[in-house]
Amino acid sequence: MRASGIYAALTGLLVAFQLGLAAGMPWGHLAMGGAFPGVYPPEMRVAAVVAALILAGLAFVVVRAADGRNWARRAVWGVVVLMALGLAMNLISPSAAERALWSPVAAVMLACALRVAWRA
Repeated sequence: MRASGIYAALTGLLVAFQLGLAAGMPWGHLAMGGAFPGVYPPEMRVAAVVAALILAGLAFVVVRAADGRNWARRAVWGVVVLMALGLAMNLISPSAAERALWSPVAAVMLACALRVAWRA
């Protein structure tokens, strides 16, 4: 599977997770540093939907960059920066469960975005 496909698949997992949080799944300990354990409050449910939309947009950029779209070949470097920040945030999360679950996912996503950016 191409790096963009792996990135897109992992994004699908993250989008499903965020939408689960928005729908009331008790996974709050696995996000936002565990600041909202259990079911997210209403304002955080909205934030989870926004996060899902942003993640989907980032995946769109990565896939378009891999397809050689001019605008995306430049924009994918922004995705790389955001993924690096996301990895850093996961690595320093006060939630051990969040660190253990999402740090490896963020690292793979960063590696995939970098590979696409370098090849674009």
